[in-house]
Amino acid sequence: MECRSIQSMASSSTTHKYDVFVSFRGDVHNGFADHLFAAFHRNGIIAFRDDKSLKQGQHIYTELMETIESFKVLIVIFSKNYVTSSWCLQELAKMLECRTKVATPNLLHICYDVSLFEVRRQKGVYEMACAKHEERLKHDLEMVQQ
Repeated sequence: MECRSIQSMASSSTTHKYDVFVSFRGDVHNGFADHLFAAFHRNGIIAFRDDKSLKQGQHIYTELMETIESFKVLIVIFSKNYVTSSWCLQELAKMLECRTKVATPNLLHICYDVSLFEVRRQKGVYEMACAKHEERLKHDLEMVQQ
């Protein structure tokens, strides 16, 4: 498999002002995520950051879902609290949907203070959070399952 940089993966995408979309929960906001965005900036990679890029009062959900569709590089930072957010899960479901489309974006994941086993097998905090989502979102179990 060819090893490519995020910069080279994003370079084919010249129709929008961002190179990379990053989905993350607030528990990595003031540490790891800030360092990641700073590294992108130092390397000339423009990353979309929904906490700063979306204006208050806009139709945020629709705009965010359309924004995710436009990226060639999508990154999800799995953390202990990521799965507790239904908003993050909706972003992840959209990212997975985009990955299966014809113009397949590159979907990268980072596990921060959580193991890939917990994420994939929905164990530990992921198991508990998914059970809570299923209980709370009984009317939309399809979204939870995605």
